[in-house]
Amino acid sequence: MGVLQFTLLYLILLHSCKIVAYKDQEWKKATATYANDTEGSLITEGACGYGDLHKASYGKHSAGLSTILFNRGSTCGACYEIRCVDHILWCVLGSPSVVVTATDFCAPNFGLSVDYGGWCNFPREHFELSQAAFAEIAKKKADIVPVQYRRVKCQRSGGLKFTMSGSAHFYQVLITNVGMDGEVVGVKVKGSRTGWIPMARNWGQNWHCNVNLQRQPLSFEVTISSGKTLTSYNVAPANWLFGQTFEGKQFKNE
Repeated sequence: MGVLQFTLLYLILLHSCKIVAYKDQEWKKATATYANDTEGSLITEGACGYGDLHKASYGKHSAGLSTILFNRGSTCGACYEIRCVDHILWCVLGSPSVVVTATDFCAPNFGLSVDYGGWCNFPREHFELSQAAFAEIAKKKADIVPVQYRRVKCQRSGGLKFTMSGSAHFYQVLITNVGMDGEVVGVKVKGSRTGWIPMARNWGQNWHCNVNLQRQPLSFEVTISSGKTLTSYNVAPANWLFGQTFEGKQFKNE
């Protein structure tokens, strides 16, 4: 077998193994609490930059992740299935599960131990849910509950959403409503007068480049954690404005 054929076979097998591992991911142990919000959902702008989570379509099914799970924001947009386990007093009967989206960072508290208040300290795996999401798996009287979690594919309605911000020579786009992996790892933008321009992660799922892209239609190439890439052409018209949101294509779950 030639070197080229061997390399192609290796890449195919590697890709196949990646997909199988994602589909058949085993349950892992963690803990969960809930935020003291007033409307049963996390609606304030978090570390992923989504802003009002109802407008971003995540709403009550949002979660803050501990340091090790948040991974400096790279997991923003990822979906997790969570269920309460091993606590007959606090878990909802039958251990139902809830699917949430990573939208925020649960900050560590190094003044407390990982077992007594420092739930989000490294290397503990912990989820801070909205009250409404927490109530689907455990009783609200509980302070903290043991859970199991696993990554799952994100089910989204409509296409990827691109929200424009920045200034003349600093362009930034927030990408939301990402299906399948949910986790964006690479973005390129193209204007009618430019080639494809790689963008850098600014924070969360905000991506930027130092280029003036005003007064030209914009296309986007988005890559998710599994390596799949989706290109949406002419998402924004030539007369787009900062603050506007446009919709592109969507990743299809297999």
